[in-house]
Amino acid sequence: MKTTDIITRIQTLGDAAIDSPLASRSQGGYTQNFVSDDRRIAYNVDPEKLAADLKTHGTVPGFESAGPRKKIYFDPSKLKCAIVTCGGLCPGLNDIIRSVALELHHCYGVRHIYGMKYGLQGFIPQYGHDTVDLTPDYVSQIMDMGGTVLGSSRGTQDMDDILDCLERMSIGILFMVGGDGTLMAAKKITDKIKERNLKISVIVIPKTIDNDIFLVSRSFGFDTAVDISTNAIKGAHNEAAGYPFGIGLIKLMGRHSGFLAATAALAQQDANFVLIPEIDIDLYGPSGFLTALETRITQRKHAVIVVAEGAGQKFFTDQATEYDPSGNIRLKDIGVFIKNEITQWFNEKQIPVTLKYIDPSYMIRSLPANANDSVYCGFLGRNAVHAGMAGKTGLLISHWNNHYVHIPMEASAGKRKQVDPHGRLWQSVLEATGQGSLVNG
Repeated sequence: MKTTDIITRIQTLGDAAIDSPLASRSQGGYTQNFVSDDRRIAYNVDPEKLAADLKTHGTVPGFESAGPRKKIYFDPSKLKCAIVTCGGLCPGLNDIIRSVALELHHCYGVRHIYGMKYGLQGFIPQYGHDTVDLTPDYVSQIMDMGGTVLGSSRGTQDMDDILDCLERMSIGILFMVGGDGTLMAAKKITDKIKERNLKISVIVIPKTIDNDIFLVSRSFGFDTAVDISTNAIKGAHNEAAGYPFGIGLIKLMGRHSGFLAATAALAQQDANFVLIPEIDIDLYGPSGFLTALETRITQRKHAVIVVAEGAGQKFFTDQATEYDPSGNIRLKDIGVFIKNEITQWFNEKQIPVTLKYIDPSYMIRSLPANANDSVYCGFLGRNAVHAGMAGKTGLLISHWNNHYVHIPMEASAGKRKQVDPHGRLWQSVLEATGQGSLVNG
């Protein structure tokens, strides 16, 4: 298989031969807006990269466009669907659930839509979790609530047990909402479905506040997280400026990617230092962080620091590695570490700093989505339903080059998007903060 096929080819369960019920909704413009499988959205839009792709592949690689199809695979009157939310909480989860359920019910006429409780545990009999009947009445107001009405969980479950449950429930489409771990699990479920020769579609709606899912330009919840993070930066700045030698320190999410810290710092330009996983720093030495902080404090009398949770993990190499139930490395607390190092440094210098430490992470995760994210979740949910009803499987719904597209799971699973140290985002942060390099030599 060619590399371009891995990036773009979408699996299907079979020929879509049923007229879409959307065709009868001419007042909604569906007839004019059905999307052909041949419609592609370019993977690269940079002219030089487009030319290189054309020279290498003889064509321009492009993702399959998302949207309603004229023909669908599943008979809505007999279809049963399930939705599951996995991993950490994130603004917009309830908006996704609502969008999927209402699109299935009102636009396609599907009457059996089940919510699986507490993530993948909901498929395993031994946990005894009930399913939720996602009727329009049940989901109509949930977008105003934070968290997820279905609950969530971390950790792996037996794939055969999950498949057994899907078969028992006669599920035709499984919608999975989650991050990279969920994407990996969805790929395994899809592979198991093929082994058993079942006709079950698996559609992933990618979720992560960190905005680090590969081939996804923006994940839902990120806009809300930036909004709330700017309030934390405002508070930290007010605290810092209110005291002589005041320091405001904010820790934000970002295990391996610093998109949230960088974007929030640009949205509320009070930060003087932004520390993210992609950019190395030294603590000590003539160009180290603490020396730069001391210079800032003595000259301007206050400073604001934004640190992503995954930054500076090299400072913990002497500590044992621990893992969470999903197999992810438990990060050491860089926020508390930096706080203690700052306190010790200025105590030794006999500079009486006042340091205020703010960690809004769990408040951000559990809040309802803002207006922008809510609209975005509606598009993601509806496009997920269109893909599933057309019999497509093994894909995630992405927003790419200003279009909604289908991305094969194998093209994204196990990979990560990160801040480019030479890209415009990070260069803008450097210009806004003036922090420069924090590495000696």
